[in-house]
Order: sequence, then structure tokens, then C-alpha cells
Amino acid sequence: MDAPTAPADPPPHPSWWRSAIAGLVAAAVALAVGELVAGLSSRLTAPVISVGNRVVDAVPRQVKDTAIDLFGTNDKVALLVGIYTIAALFGLGLGVLAARRFWIGAAGIAAFGVVGVVAASQEVGAPWWAGAPSVVGAVVGVAVLGVVLATIPGAAHPTAADPVEAASRPDSDLAGGLLARRGFLKVTGAVAVIGAGLATSGRWLQSRFSASESRRNVELPAPGEPVPPVADAATVEADGVSPFVTPNADFYRIDTNLTVPQLPAETWGLRIHGMVDQEVELTYQDLLAMDLVEERITMTCVSNEVGGSLVGTADWLGVPLRDLLDRAGVRDGADQVVGRAFDGFTTGFPVETLDDGRPALLAIGMNGEPLPLEHGFPARVIVPGLYGYVSATKWITEIELTTFDAFDQYWVQRDWAAEAPIKTMARIDTPGGLERASPGPVPVAGVAWAQTRGIQRVEV
Repeated sequence: MDAPTAPADPPPHPSWWRSAIAGLVAAAVALAVGELVAGLSSRLTAPVISVGNRVVDAVPRQVKDTAIDLFGTNDKVALLVGIYTIAALFGLGLGVLAARRFWIGAAGIAAFGVVGVVAASQEVGAPWWAGAPSVVGAVVGVAVLGVVLATIPGAAHPTAADPVEAASRPDSDLAGGLLARRGFLKVTGAVAVIGAGLATSGRWLQSRFSASESRRNVELPAPGEPVPPVADAATVEADGVSPFVTPNADFYRIDTNLTVPQLPAETWGLRIHGMVDQEVELTYQDLLAMDLVEERITMTCVSNEVGGSLVGTADWLGVPLRDLLDRAGVRDGADQVVGRAFDGFTTGFPVETLDDGRPALLAIGMNGEPLPLEHGFPARVIVPGLYGYVSATKWITEIELTTFDAFDQYWVQRDWAAEAPIKTMARIDTPGGLERASPGPVPVAGVAWAQTRGIQRVEV
């Protein structure tokens, strides 16, 4: 007669916090590998940036307005922080689930990769292998998840998919005796350091594609008629008042790009097409050889609030847009000039805008320097009196003549107005908001603008 045996002790539950960290580390390494692979070719984009670009394209106007209200010009930073936060939370949750059923974690990371592949495939000019950073990152992420989970007693992993079986063995036998219970922190730390190294290497590799050297090599010719010095009447001697001409480093930047585009002047080109008599293609050297003009133009963002800083004046060097369009010959019936950036972003404004005397330019210089990278190098469009979302195409590669009936530009597709003349506005720079004033006379000074119309006086 068989003697009764005591029931086996139930297997221990895998540590939830260790499992969560395993998922977090796996997600982080997957993103780091994506950065590394993206650095192998200028045609590839890191997964986080690709996903962020799709969010920017798809976000409704109301959400965009809310983001600007909350974060101002830091809205892109907030978006990237949000993406990384979601990825981290996703990884934490997958780690806990994978500790029970490893295939769930593997499937989750694979789905993570699919999102990256889909996002990358929608980048303008994406090659068929655009999803490589996400695919390789996902594969490595699954492997890392398995390695780290193998150090957690009771956790499922590729070599012991059954957590009951894993938990029934002594700690020294886990993962074939290669990893012990106390190896969790060592393995996790080592993997985290490797991941950080991969991400850093990826960023370094991507920096090889910078257009900074191309910009440094540009020698701008002098304009035929430089702008005159700023008049004494336009200079206000008061603390806190912004200068009449805004330094490049202080000029506001508003666009849809999460990273600054890198377009070397040596390979850049502009195509003028559409409703024209003949297509025209120009290189950067062609522009340098043309008669360049310099114009002092004030720009304002449509998102600028009362008292806001999204306004600036610069001395722009470039070719009159009217001259370029005359080369191509604008056909009768064309009523919209569409500017198209390298990434497919578009603006559009009336053709008649170029016939009222305003100095609209295809600009290549700003305040005596080649355009800064963040302001559109090698070339951009400047149209006085129009908000940037309808006219100021940075990193431009195409100008198309068409009609408003035939084409809606980027922001019009998102229910913004098709025509956007700048409104007259003013801003008090000093005294500052909620600033205490001392007894006695208090200087009140600031700026006012009404592009193409001018300011006669400001009443306070």
C-alpha cells in the first residue's frame, strides 16, 4: 500500500516589480536598437520620430491648439516625452504579463514593432526597408525580455515557458544553470548600460547626416542693395524691449518637424511646376548666381497670443518669388502658389499676392548668414503680411502653381482658413506682466506690427 504524500508547495509567484523592470528594460533596448539602425542610413528614421510624425499629421486642430496653450513652443518636446512615457508604461505592463506567459510579452513587443513599421512606411520617400529599425529593435527587445525574465524565479521565459516547471527547480538550475536568483540586478544593469550605449551610438551615427558643414561652406554674395541701418526712431532705449531686428538665435521657430531637417546645399534642388508654361529646376548654386535682394521683413505666427513672443524681424536675403515664377510662366487660371517641403508639408497662398508690391522672397540668408538649419536651410519662402502656415515653407523643394479648388494645403486639410493675412497687433515689453512699478514716471515700451501696412502710432 502506497504511503500518502504531502501535497507539493504551490509555485511562487514571480516578483511583479522585477517582471515590470524586465519589460521596461526590453522596451528601452528595443528603442535604442531602433536608434542605432536608423543611424546606418540617411533614408531611415528612428521609430519614436516616425510615430511622432504620424501623431503630428493626425492630431485634430483642437488637440493641437490645446497643446500649444499648455506647452507653447515646447509642444514637440511634450509629444516626445509622451511617446517615451507610453512606451515605458507599455513595457512595464508587458513585463508583468510575460512573467506568466512569455508569448504575451513577445507578441506585445512585436505589435510595438508593427506600429513602428507602419509609421516609418508613411514617411515621404521612405524605402521599402524603412521599417528595419523597428523590426530589428523588436527582435532584440524580445530576446532581452527573455534573458532578464530568466533571472526571476517563477517567471516564464523561452527556456522554461512553464512557470510551474521553472519554480520547481532550485535557483541554481534556472535557465540551465547559467543564471542565479541574485543575477537579476547584474543582468538588468548590464543590459541597461548596453542599451544606453546603443542609443548614444545611434545618435552619433545620425549626426553624420547633419547639414551643418554644408551650411558652413556657403559664402553668400552681397546683395545689390543692402537694407539700410535701423532708423533711430525704431530704437527704444528701455530695459526689456526687444531689438528691432531679432537675432537669429532668438528668432521663434514654429513648424511640424520633431527634429531639424538636414538638407545639404550641394544636393538640394527646387522644382517649379504645375500650371506653368515650362517647368524650371534650380540648384543652390543657381540661386547664388542670381540677382539677390535683401529685405527687412517681420514675421508673425498665427498662434501668437496677445503679448506673445512668436513675432520677429530679420534681414532676409533671397530671390524675388515673382522673378522665379516669371521664369516658368504662370498660366491663366492659376490662383494658388503651393510651397512643398522635402517631407511633403505644404503651404498655399494667392498668386495675386505677388503682384501687389510686397517683397516676397525665396530666402537663402538671414541677418547676414546662410539660413540657420532650424529656419529652413538651404531655402525657404518669406511672404510679408501672411501668416506662416499659408506661406512660410521651410526646407522647400517644390513650388507648384495650381488653384484653390484643386488643392488644399496641409493646414487647410485640417480645417484652417485658406487665406490668412496678418492682423495688426502690439505688445508691451516693459513693464512686464504683474511687475511691480516704483513710484514716479514708468516707461512703457514695446513693439507693434502691421505687415504691408505699417504703424503710424500706438495708443496706450
